[in-house]
Amino acid sequence: MIKTDVLIIGAGPTGLFCAHQLGIIGLSCEIVDNLDKVGGQCIELYPDKPIYDIPAIPECTGEELTDNLIKQIKPFNVDFHLNERVEEIKKKDNRWYVKTNKNKDFDVASIVIAGGVGSFEPRKFPLKDCERFEGKSLFYSIKDKTIFKDKTISIFGGGDSALDWAIELSETSNVNLIHRREGFSAAESSVQKVKELNKKGNIKLFTEYQIDKIIGDKEIELVKIKHDNGEIKEIKSDYVLGFFGLIMQLGPILEWGLNIDKKRVEVNTENFETNINGIFAIGDICSYPGKLKLILSGFHEGALAARGCFKYAKPDEKLRFEFTTTSKAAQERLGIKK
Repeated sequence: MIKTDVLIIGAGPTGLFCAHQLGIIGLSCEIVDNLDKVGGQCIELYPDKPIYDIPAIPECTGEELTDNLIKQIKPFNVDFHLNERVEEIKKKDNRWYVKTNKNKDFDVASIVIAGGVGSFEPRKFPLKDCERFEGKSLFYSIKDKTIFKDKTISIFGGGDSALDWAIELSETSNVNLIHRREGFSAAESSVQKVKELNKKGNIKLFTEYQIDKIIGDKEIELVKIKHDNGEIKEIKSDYVLGFFGLIMQLGPILEWGLNIDKKRVEVNTENFETNINGIFAIGDICSYPGKLKLILSGFHEGALAARGCFKYAKPDEKLRFEFTTTSKAAQERLGIKK
């Protein structure tokens, strides 16, 4: 049993900043996320895509933002529990008892749901044969792009992730880009760049094709793709990447008795608490009048939710608001010496 003040569900930017705000006011927390990495959508979908609306940061990538948020919470020794999903919650004597799908148990004063619009699972290829190559030479996200250097890669998809990676990897690899339609759903600038690279021979573009078969023993050797007119082509491939977006699933959250409207959890805007005392929701998953689905909005929500958690963790104490520039306690927690 892991006992802490708050359990945060979701390790995206909003959840990470909420952890920082909890630490500032002297509360401990642990973070659970269904993905295998910290960063949420920023890392899973757009690690190298520029973000322009973070205050005081003119431009940064999803990876840079995540790295800085992790650095920011380092003084608070937050533990992450990745590849785990919260399955059960029970309340007893004003404490929440939480169990994950890996039978890990938490004893917490409150819960903050910061899981985007649910747990993220990649949409996968429909072919059963693909499963035996997953994690070896077939991927739905990229952790280390250096493994693709000087290799031949077949990328499937027509959205931002597929085109962004096709453009970037074409600098060091032989890239085939396969999409089931003529048109793309990615940013127009990316579409034009791909077409330009196709003309130059840096990317081989195949539209109106879908995967038909993967050929190989322990490693992928060939990919068969089928055109809408029935024509089949064989493409040499060392790696296959599928970018079909993520399936957003609320999962067990649906059974917690929360007020949910169109897969969003309704909250009050005083402290982003849900209709259930001690459970808060922040980020894309929460709903309220005037909601803006921006990272900076999630930061604001996380700051208020953290303070809402205080009364459950320390009911006999009163939280007095202080600026970090003047609060000696906050500076000590951050390891600042003056």
